[in-house]
Amino acid sequence: MTHDETTARIDRLRRERNAVVLAHNYQPMEIQSAADFTGDSLGLSREAAGTEAELIVFCGVRFMAETAKILSPAKSVVVPSPVGMCPMAAMVDPEGVERMRGEHPGAEVVCYVNTTAEVKAVSDACCTSANAVQVVEGMSADEIIFVPDRNLASWVARHTPKRIIPWDGYCHVHMEITEADVREARASFPHAVVMVHPECEPEVADLADEVLSTSGMRRLAAESDAKTFIVGTEATFLERLAADNPGKEFLFPGASSYCPNMKMCTLLGIVESLEGGGVEIQIPEPTLSKARSAIDRMMAATGG
Repeated sequence: MTHDETTARIDRLRRERNAVVLAHNYQPMEIQSAADFTGDSLGLSREAAGTEAELIVFCGVRFMAETAKILSPAKSVVVPSPVGMCPMAAMVDPEGVERMRGEHPGAEVVCYVNTTAEVKAVSDACCTSANAVQVVEGMSADEIIFVPDRNLASWVARHTPKRIIPWDGYCHVHMEITEADVREARASFPHAVVMVHPECEPEVADLADEVLSTSGMRRLAAESDAKTFIVGTEATFLERLAADNPGKEFLFPGASSYCPNMKMCTLLGIVESLEGGGVEIQIPEPTLSKARSAIDRMMAATGG
């Protein structure tokens, strides 16, 4: 099939199956162009939950589709095969979380949304990179075990008097963005706005004008009068920013860094998922309900 024939087939199958196609910000633009919604993982899951769709095709990594299933348990949720896994999400397991609880009695656990359903199920609350500080501030305990990203934990620790106990996980893509790269980019483009993701190392965050989630970056790029931006996050996202903001320039500091796990989705994979293929996400009870409780507590802390 040609590209146009494939996208036409996706449109037809989407209507026939009463389906919604979601694409994360880090997906290639041809995947995003075929989606009903684009954005960050939790935002996409909430969008899908608000639709009448019976089938969700999630173009992202597995934990994202799991979150969609947690919020829409009655819907079928499918990931195009092969399924990408998030290396950072794989760095933490439920047993390790429970072990840290034993080492820090009285502490509560806040898990980043970039975790498996099983880890969410043994956490007290979930958070995103955008609301992590707000969620932590809303917890009753003064000590917070924060999993799995040590860099996001460091960012949160700067903005709360609570004691943050980090899990030693990280995103390898954001770790590839270095302090030297950001300094060189700023020197070359002194009038550019520097915005980086909080999964970057603290030394990189220190050099930024803004430390933002991808949804926050999209808002800033649209609202700012600046014409040039240095963007410290997965490099595919710069294509999304450029498409949304014609006339503005988006530059990556240093050599572009990509997540191969986010690039496993294809247009043909979407077609196959809409035709009954792909990998269907199943989350057994009581894991699903417990994971939902962690997300619900986040919603309560942030006003929904």
